[in-house]
Amino acid sequence: QVQLVESGGGLVQAGGSLRLFCAASGTILSFNAMAWYRQAPGKQRELVARIITGDRTNYADSVKGRFTISRDGAKNTVYLQMNSLKPEDTAVYYCNANSAFNNYWGQGTQVTVSS
Repeated sequence: QVQLVESGGGLVQAGGSLRLFCAASGTILSFNAMAWYRQAPGKQRELVARIITGDRTNYADSVKGRFTISRDGAKNTVYLQMNSLKPEDTAVYYCNANSAFNNYWGQGTQVTVSS
């Protein structure tokens, strides 16, 4: 069983930056994909960014050019660098680890962007 623990969320003004961390209890290199999702109040959970084998990445259109996902296999940590934050980025951000047979979620970290 792999545990994912997110951190780095908080309150920031519009235009500011935050860096989210997702620390895994097991090796993240064993997963096909690591991703960040978010869920705003009253909305469905949505994919924000994903990093897959070979460190290929993809992003939601709403965050392209502002967010960057990366990972450090030695530290079993996945990062989400968020720049130029907007109020509409306010949500609980969840880390996800996916393999052929398992799908894991963290408990989430709150990001609030004030206007």
